Formats: sequence, structure tokens, C-alpha cells
Amino acid sequence: MSVIHVAIFTRAPVAGVAKTRLIPLLGAEGAARAQQAMTWHMLEMATALPGASVSLWCAGDVAHPFLQRCSAHFHVECVPQCDGDLGMRMADCLRRGLALHERVLLAGSDVPAFTTADLAHAAAALDHARMVFTPAEDGGYVLVGARQGGLEAGCFDDVKWGGPDVMAETRQRLATRRWRIGHDWREMPALWDVDTPADFERALAETRLRAGPPY
Repeated sequence: MSVIHVAIFTRAPVAGVAKTRLIPLLGAEGAARAQQAMTWHMLEMATALPGASVSLWCAGDVAHPFLQRCSAHFHVECVPQCDGDLGMRMADCLRRGLALHERVLLAGSDVPAFTTADLAHAAAALDHARMVFTPAEDGGYVLVGARQGGLEAGCFDDVKWGGPDVMAETRQRLATRRWRIGHDWREMPALWDVDTPADFERALAETRLRAGPPY
């Protein structure tokens, strides 16, 4: 059992399926390569976290050659995401992770603004809090974590994923369970994820994301 485990949600980089909102800028193949670049970057950040183990949770074909290359290069397990909406898949990942690890962080792969220090700070928040969130600038969140015995999986139920009120709705749900912000759950500084062509251009300009190999 590791003290901290980082689970990364990603998608098989299939042209025409992956990061489709980037197709107007990059084309279908280019959008799939962008998915690869962001996944690789997130794995670099996560595997640099001292003492952490890492896994890659995949939607789509878990045997995709790129995902298998990631597994071999970073020595991480590729795990298929379960069926269901995003909340069901997140809850399943966290429950399974917490059966094996003291603390689990679950992050998206399309957040090139993440650094290893950001992950370390989120992990440290679980020294005292039951759960931790990193809000997204667009109103959702890009990371959720929990410690053993601390997960409130009900906060993922019947959420309108992708909308601007996801984090606000989550705060309300936790508050109705008498959770106290700053005590039962903590929030890290907000970060931004890559949904649009402007987001991707920002990532290339402001982060260490590489648009080409080694991936």
C-alpha cells in the first residue's frame, strides 16, 4: 500500500473521437495528438511526485498503442474506466484506489497547468481534510482526492457534468451533509483545462506542454 496514489483519467487518442473541440484548430489527427501530448505531460508530473504510485484510467480502447507505450515508459497500470456517467466513473476509481492506498488523487489528463507541486499540495491537504478539490476556472473541477474513510461518493450523483455550476453544486451537496469547507474538505487554487482551441494555444504558450514527441 502506498501513502499517495495518483489516478489519471484519459481517453484513447482516436482521431475524430478525442478532443473533438480542438478539431477546428488542429484537425482530427492533430486533436488526437494533442490528447497524447497532454496525457504524457500529466504522467510526467504525476510520476515525479515523491513516494507516489500512479495509474492511468482509460476510456475507450485500453490496448491502444499509445496507452500501452505510456504504461511501459512510466511503469504505470492502464485500467479501463467503468461504465456510467463521469460521476459514476470517478466514484468507482476513488473507491477502488482507496481500498489499496491511504490517499488517492484523481485528475484529468487535459490540465497542462498542473505541476508536481500542485499535486503535492493537494496530497498534503488530505493530512487533515477528508477530501480535496482543485476547482476549474470554468466552474467544474480538475482534481478530486480523498483519504481512506473520507470519501463522500454522493457528491458525484446526478451532476450536470460539463456545466458551469459543477463545483458550486458540489459545495452545496457537501454543506448539506454538514461538511465544513477548510475542515472536512479543502480547495486548491483554481486551474484551467483544455477544451477549446484558445485553451490549447494558451497551454503551448504558458506551460511545459510539448506539441510533438517524445510521446
